[in-house]
Amino acid sequence: MAIGALAAGLVVGRLAHPHDLAGLPAYTVTAGVLLAIGLYGSTHELEAADVRENLRAVVVAVTLGVLLKAGLISAVMVLVVPGPEAMILGIAVAQIDPLSVAAMGARDRMSRRAKTLLSAWASFDDPMTVLLSFYVAVLATRAGEGSGSVSVAPDRSTGTDFLLTMIANVVLFGVAMLLWYLVRRLAGGGRPQPKPVGAAADTEGAGSRDAKSDRRGRTDVLALLLVAALIAVAAVYMLVLAVALAGLLVRVGRFKPYVNRAVSGAFLVAACFLGVLLAQDIEPLPGLVLGGAAFGAQMVAALLAGPRLVPGISRVDRWYLGLGQQNGITAILLALALEPRFPGTAAVVGPAIITVNLLHYGANLVLDRALDATGPPPPPVSPPEPPDRPTTGPASGREEPGPYGPEAPGGAAARTSPAAGGPAGPLPEVS
Repeated sequence: MAIGALAAGLVVGRLAHPHDLAGLPAYTVTAGVLLAIGLYGSTHELEAADVRENLRAVVVAVTLGVLLKAGLISAVMVLVVPGPEAMILGIAVAQIDPLSVAAMGARDRMSRRAKTLLSAWASFDDPMTVLLSFYVAVLATRAGEGSGSVSVAPDRSTGTDFLLTMIANVVLFGVAMLLWYLVRRLAGGGRPQPKPVGAAADTEGAGSRDAKSDRRGRTDVLALLLVAALIAVAAVYMLVLAVALAGLLVRVGRFKPYVNRAVSGAFLVAACFLGVLLAQDIEPLPGLVLGGAAFGAQMVAALLAGPRLVPGISRVDRWYLGLGQQNGITAILLALALEPRFPGTAAVVGPAIITVNLLHYGANLVLDRALDATGPPPPPVSPPEPPDRPTTGPASGREEPGPYGPEAPGGAAARTSPAAGGPAGPLPEVS
């Protein structure tokens, strides 16, 4: 479907010839809304417990990992696209697409820790990449490069811009969490009632279940409204980190499938927009170089940092992490968002996305076949069993059974009846 949306955009672009589409105010707002939806979708299915379990690895991956990858890609792109635009292009494809990683997580050969790390890495490097790209865009524009008037930060020093943007993200996230707390308190109906006891337990229990279901329904509706308002505010002011963090905690319950559909719809709309822009201009050679550099940077980052991120990680897991680079909705949306400031960004990022995904599928296919050829690793060698010990006698530490018991002559009577030779003596008389 994404290829169809891209092709539809190409047809529209060829027929309509829209000039300066990226300069329209509606275009900027639409790109912001699509980006916010994609970032919420990247984290709303991630379990907080899994993030806490691998918190150190996630923090290193989405900070130093993103910076390392962006630097490596930009260093290659400087040879092809001189100027600050090389850094913009390098950052735009440095993230991993979480929607594609969700499908890759079904691989049986990857351990659970490796899957969790890759999912969290893909979910949280999106907002970090977006923040970094906007920050570098401001630097490049103030250095005299780029064009356009779209601003993502106030007109102050670059350090102040970044600090104010981070503070605004934290404030918006704090407000969202306060509202989420109030939603859960108000929709929860106060303190739970004690469980019913007695004959009316079944009837009252059924009523309690109905009331609990109603409270959950109200909570889901209010949560959906909160997410919609958060996305709208974040889209206008580009406070994308707040949206990604909120996605980890604010859950919409029964509306989760609709959120997934909204993310898929945003992806299709973004692909169509990209097709319209590619119909005006396309740069295949820089796109091929950018895609190859992004794929190689992920391999370097994962193979070098993998053992330090997850101690004891297997060789197979390291290879799958190294071949985990995929680009999708976030790279497309970043290209759309940066196009007004740096015309031609989409012309390079579009072919790069195709290149990265082709390399991903081809390299993983080769790795799968190589692992199939070598077969599964041999099972661990178990320690030798101790020699058999006698079940009775002094060597076993257990006393040999006496001649008394149900299997002995006389059965139970042998233990109690003197006439049968039992040791218990005469039974006391019962008056």
